[in-house]
Amino acid sequence: MDRVYIFDTTLRDGEQSPGAAMDIEQKSEIAAQLEKLGVDIIEAGFPVSSPQQFESCQRIAKERKNITVAALARALEKDIAVAADAIRSAAHPRIHTCISTSSIHMQHKLQKKPEEVLEMASAAVRYARARCAEVEFSPEDATRSDIDFMCRVVEQAIEAGATIINLPDTVGYSTPDEIADMIRNVRERVPNIDKAILSAHCHDDLGLAVANTLSGLQAGARQAELTINGIGERAGNASLEELVMAINVRREHLGLETNINTRELYRTSRLVSGIIGFPIARNKAIVGENAFSHEAGIHQHGMLSNRNTYEIMTPESVGRNESKIVLGRHSGMHGFKKRLSELGITIPKDDQKRLYEDFLKLADQKREVYDEDIIALVGDQFAAHHNRYHLTNMQVLTGHNTIPTATLRITIDKEEKEAAATGDGPVDAIFKAIDIIVGLKPRLIEYLVHALSPGKQAMGEVTISVELNGMRTSGRGSSTDILEASAKAYLNALNRARSQS
Repeated sequence: MDRVYIFDTTLRDGEQSPGAAMDIEQKSEIAAQLEKLGVDIIEAGFPVSSPQQFESCQRIAKERKNITVAALARALEKDIAVAADAIRSAAHPRIHTCISTSSIHMQHKLQKKPEEVLEMASAAVRYARARCAEVEFSPEDATRSDIDFMCRVVEQAIEAGATIINLPDTVGYSTPDEIADMIRNVRERVPNIDKAILSAHCHDDLGLAVANTLSGLQAGARQAELTINGIGERAGNASLEELVMAINVRREHLGLETNINTRELYRTSRLVSGIIGFPIARNKAIVGENAFSHEAGIHQHGMLSNRNTYEIMTPESVGRNESKIVLGRHSGMHGFKKRLSELGITIPKDDQKRLYEDFLKLADQKREVYDEDIIALVGDQFAAHHNRYHLTNMQVLTGHNTIPTATLRITIDKEEKEAAATGDGPVDAIFKAIDIIVGLKPRLIEYLVHALSPGKQAMGEVTISVELNGMRTSGRGSSTDILEASAKAYLNALNRARSQS
């Protein structure tokens, strides 16, 4: 089997999804889980772009000692110097530098001639190599670049010290056969290609990112650049969980393997989804609610006879439970802590009692508490430690021929404030009351509701997107009361907007 290195760019390219910005604590939490998942490289961010990006890269470099930590830099000395400084303390640092090589990018974005780009690429790699032991180079928009020119750039980059060459399908334009042809061409035309590992980085604009990445690996690439849940610019990147399980399930056919602990895939997917507030589609491969569900009678009959009739992998192989484990009001602290451990959730001792108390309150409300409910409670508690605005009390009056009115009390930096407002509906009234209290007027862009667990007493999750001062951010809130969940989600979005400003 040939080893494929997994380069996770959730914290860099993934974070560039509109509304997916993460604060430093959230990035640190995801990085810890990515290390547990077994990825080989974490691209921690783009340090020169902001102080927060720099600090998050610096923190991840200090904390994650069993993994390569990469930082992105354009082919500019300032970018590279800042990136090198940000990941200086990493046990295994890597600078990832890039410059566009397609005609449309060189002409309209860079406003540079090909020979200027060639020299910039070579100089950037040399400068990066003098400051870091490992350098990756990407000719941006590789799939729309002239192959002869791109091969010249790649050759010069390797000569300057790059040991990883990434060939990105930046705009998700290519098809699998074109990706394979490009990889083969580079392997054949670049005389010093044996000194570098080729990498595939594909976007999903045509829904082909995973297929294109797999095709690149079959053609000789040995690094795949991926994101959890496929998040990223525009339609996103190749999905890590989908690519990894394709390699795992079709191991004998592909002759490839990874170092990923697939039993951590579901946990990682849910963690990222909860932090950025992007719900996972029910029909999402591997991690979606329906991925291991069977409704048609003929399918159910086959499954009862032999699971292999309709399942090509087991739920357990990706960290999911074949049957839901249900806890209730009679579950003790010991059983609760055991379930947290089984879910891969680590909670500081000081917070365990508080979380257990929240669990008991929820159990009193809905009797049965599912894994999804527990994960939501953990997310809510984590947010509570880092938020400025906290919901203290809420009363809502609504009904037929009644003007919806909401009265809220919110704690802001230990000071309680209260306001009431009317609206077109109860949720609108709640949001208006919050605006009065916090003194902000964000624009609501998106409002989504879905059930986290089954039954009439299901825990509901609200996910919203708002725009404040030209910046878009998202928020998430959960409760058995959808109005309370809405208030929590709105406050969560405002807290995140504040932390990012």
